[in-house]
Amino acid sequence: MNTVTLNNGVVMPRIGYGVYQVSPAECERCVSDALSVGYRMIDTAQAYHNEEGVGAAVKKSGIARDELFLVSKVWISNYGFDKAKASIDESLRKLGTDYIDLMLLHQPFCDRYGAYRALEAAYKEGKVRAIGVSNFYPDHFIDLASNVEIVPAVNQVETHVFDQQIEAQGYMKEFGTHMMAWAPLAEGRNNFFTNPVLEAIGKKYGKSVAQVALRWLIQRDVIIIPKSVHVERMQQNLDIFDFELSQDDMVAIAGLDTRQSLFFDHHAPEVVKMFMGWK
Repeated sequence: MNTVTLNNGVVMPRIGYGVYQVSPAECERCVSDALSVGYRMIDTAQAYHNEEGVGAAVKKSGIARDELFLVSKVWISNYGFDKAKASIDESLRKLGTDYIDLMLLHQPFCDRYGAYRALEAAYKEGKVRAIGVSNFYPDHFIDLASNVEIVPAVNQVETHVFDQQIEAQGYMKEFGTHMMAWAPLAEGRNNFFTNPVLEAIGKKYGKSVAQVALRWLIQRDVIIIPKSVHVERMQQNLDIFDFELSQDDMVAIAGLDTRQSLFFDHHAPEVVKMFMGWK
């Protein structure tokens, strides 16, 4: 498995299987399929309500725990030091594990400092091996990273060919933080799977649009967690290490950047109000 070394020395796979929007009922089957085709990193979250399914699949897999990399996230309803600390213990219980490899704050709202201190405490106690954040835009990220004891190892943000996060990645690198992409396939939006630039490049290598887009992220030093509920596509998304995009290919894909989210802007007042309703 292709890996990256985080700023605390922890080794993490560059590609994992994400379970966002995978129902609790289906999660165990999907994760079992993902593990069977070779994934060793699974990304879940408290807000996905499927940590137990992940844990069940891991237990049934028979794969040694130290060969797996589990990622979860603290939801904003659990922010503040005490609530976040308790929620980490609950995630450990649901996942059926003594430690979580990477624990993130899911959103940059509410008492994120109190919640991050809980991550730091869990890290020192050995309950988590690395900590970080998710959906922290450069302003949110720089503010937090400059004022905590343990700098985030990872910042998971929307990143794909249409919203490339070039500037954001630069700021993360200043702090030694790795960027991790959610929605690396843009969830198929903006006619992703029929994009002519990606299709043309794929034909050169005998690869799909999805494989080209994922390979482009890998070559940008971005950690990825593509999701599919179909085992054939899980395998295809993993099969991206036997070719390399040329510099011309990289430049052509860079030209697809709109610098705009396909989902929501965390700075927009209506979006913040929406999240406040989910506390």
